[in-house]
Amino acid sequence: MKRRRFLKHAGLGLAAGAAALPASAQSLPAIHWRMASSFPKSLDTLFGAGDIVTRRVAEITGGKFQIRLFAGGEIVPGLQVLDAVQNGTVECGHTAPYYYIGKDPAFAFATALPFGLNARQQNAWMYYGGGLEAMAGLFKDYGCIQFPAGNTGAQMGGWYRKEIRSVSDLQGLKMRIGGLAGQVLAKLGVVAQQIAGGEIYQALERGTIDAAEWVGPYDDERLGFHKVAKYYYYPGWWEGGPQLSVVVNLRKWASLPREYQAAFEASCAESNVRMLARYDAKNPQALRRLVAGGTQLRAFPRPVMEACLEAANELYAELAQKSANFKRIYAGWNRFRADQFLWFRVAEMSYDSFAFVAAPHATVKK
Repeated sequence: MKRRRFLKHAGLGLAAGAAALPASAQSLPAIHWRMASSFPKSLDTLFGAGDIVTRRVAEITGGKFQIRLFAGGEIVPGLQVLDAVQNGTVECGHTAPYYYIGKDPAFAFATALPFGLNARQQNAWMYYGGGLEAMAGLFKDYGCIQFPAGNTGAQMGGWYRKEIRSVSDLQGLKMRIGGLAGQVLAKLGVVAQQIAGGEIYQALERGTIDAAEWVGPYDDERLGFHKVAKYYYYPGWWEGGPQLSVVVNLRKWASLPREYQAAFEASCAESNVRMLARYDAKNPQALRRLVAGGTQLRAFPRPVMEACLEAANELYAELAQKSANFKRIYAGWNRFRADQFLWFRVAEMSYDSFAFVAAPHATVKK
């Protein structure tokens, strides 16, 4: 009897929730989309950022706008999501746009550039520094529109079978690395390879590659890199604040009711915040476990960092000559970066430099 009464009231509650939707929303059509992810389900934070978008869109629209999420490889390979969205195989995709620098190096601005913006600065550029507008023309050329939907924060510098003591140790190193960083390191003798996340462990285990970078302690531990490589380097100077995006087929986007567009944009923005927060919460304990298990934590030597910075600046000058989009976006992005670095040096870095060292050792007097 109690169970029947509960179900009755539960049903009334659901009905009331549906009735509470604005009258205009109740008359909106039922729409079903598919979203292709670049990431495997095992990487719950990366894949989960796409899940946040699809789940929140459904909740906000009272279940009328449903998006089914597919892991990398289920519909298309992880590095072909943009193509699938462009040609209409799927309506939208969750990916890292720098996977597509082979099409145009300017796609890197929608994820990360070596020695570029950190996560907060990337958000500032995208939302208030002209980033969305700067990128819109490039994505439009590929029949898409882009929305920030995730960030890992500053990444680690990857896993290595041998120590990196000098620039000469990079010569001939076969490394899995994405984005423009591979082109930077190629100037220093690294043989760079772009391999999807789900395939990195096997390549490292078999010796196909000598080193690999992915994200940071939480994901790297889950992927098991510590089992096949001993040395773990930092920082990931190539990804100070790498952004993920949801890309949507432009024609499909234009066909959405305005209310659904608003729900979609809000859901992407929530995913953008939550993914970064999750990594910041999960990485510290994962790093402790890795080090306790024998991982050798190493900082890149300063001469290596300086050589990489010089190579990066050389590369940017070359890319500006090859890509009109890169040249156009880089000019404004570089000015924005200079202002951000000045401000962060004054406030953020001054605070961090003191508090990160001093505060953890402070004790409360009894």
